[in-house]
Amino acid sequence: MRILHLDTGRELRGGQRQVLLLMRALREQGVEQTLLARAGGPLLQAAGAEGFDARPITLAAVFRRSGGVGIVHCHDGRSHALAAIGSRRPFVVSRRVAFPPGRGWLDRWKYSRAAAYLAVSEYAAAQLIAAGVGKPKIHVVRDAIVPPAVVSDYTGGVTALDMDDPLKGGELLRSIRTPVNLTTDLEAGLRTASVFLYLSRMEGLGSAALLAMAYGVPVVASRVGGLPEVVRHGEHGFCVGNGTEEIDDALRSLIEDPERARAMGRRAREWVTGECHAERIVRRTLEIYREIAR
Repeated sequence: MRILHLDTGRELRGGQRQVLLLMRALREQGVEQTLLARAGGPLLQAAGAEGFDARPITLAAVFRRSGGVGIVHCHDGRSHALAAIGSRRPFVVSRRVAFPPGRGWLDRWKYSRAAAYLAVSEYAAAQLIAAGVGKPKIHVVRDAIVPPAVVSDYTGGVTALDMDDPLKGGELLRSIRTPVNLTTDLEAGLRTASVFLYLSRMEGLGSAALLAMAYGVPVVASRVGGLPEVVRHGEHGFCVGNGTEEIDDALRSLIEDPERARAMGRRAREWVTGECHAERIVRRTLEIYREIAR
């Protein structure tokens, strides 16, 4: 089986990192793959550096390359549109966003074209169902993680991603009273974090939260989208409303009780390693590929 991956992302964010992780794991299974991604973008460069067949994405390239594969896998909305128009083979779509699909006739046509949807959460799946996508086409396949060999040493206080995305709670981070260490290198930050803070206005799942859990770090996350499905309130950390007082209270309860925080982190690591390990996610993805190919 040969897979053609499509992604048009401008940055190397959670979705693009998931593409790389999936491609690495599929390569270990002996699956042949090609990636079409944004010309000059970080995903195209990263995949090329790892030895993958990676080329710039255009509608013509989708039409040409899809003819020689078994399955086309779209990893974002724009690539979904390109596949709907130009793919010569069945295609599946990873649905990582929390907002509902459009309801216009063109949207309905585009969403009817996919052979299957891989929704990252029950919440994302519900958005597809509400938009009229049939349940048999929808499979919940969470983002994958490769568990690190060691957990955090818990010396770094509260850590959060330094992002300028207006939907990722930047204004909330500036308004809370609790000191927060901002990082652009998430894995480096998680090696010392005692708590991971993930604030968002809208979230399909939250791969950054999953990675924090894999490092044994308890998470304080916004109670939106698919986050409550993975950050179990009171078990792996806290899912809270986006009010500054509620956020500060949750952080303070973990900072002031480090033994409880570490116990939550241990439970979080155990859960995410079992439910979201890359081997399990790739095995499920391959099952869907083969089902569609048949």
